[in-house]
Amino acid sequence: MNDQNLLPRSRVLLVEDNLLNQKLAQAMLWRLGLEVVAVDNGREAVETLRRDTFDAVLMDCQMPEMDGFEATRVIRGDGVHAALPIIAVTANAMAGDRERCLAAGMNDYLAKPFTLDMLRDVLRRWLVPTP
Repeated sequence: MNDQNLLPRSRVLLVEDNLLNQKLAQAMLWRLGLEVVAVDNGREAVETLRRDTFDAVLMDCQMPEMDGFEATRVIRGDGVHAALPIIAVTANAMAGDRERCLAAGMNDYLAKPFTLDMLRDVLRRWLVPTP
């Protein structure tokens, strides 16, 4: 399958504090034909969403300043982003972690390390291709 233009014109906000993980995820998202904006923590994600629009958010859960759980609560609480798909991306793959992410307001869960196929599959569930 050709990875290019999986979901043309879709914009994804990548929230990841680890630079290596951020670069790897960006490369995968670009390979899927997506536009990516990357920020380093939850506070930057909240600020970015106040001034720009995205089709989905990939949210790391453990970050300095504001973690993904708190950022998701703030984003959901603004009343504007109730339908925005927020996908947890976390190295925590323990029992109950998925439920904790969903309870915080995230829509789905992707455990690190993930493959291009895993990323493609989760994004297909939440991004709607534009005609």
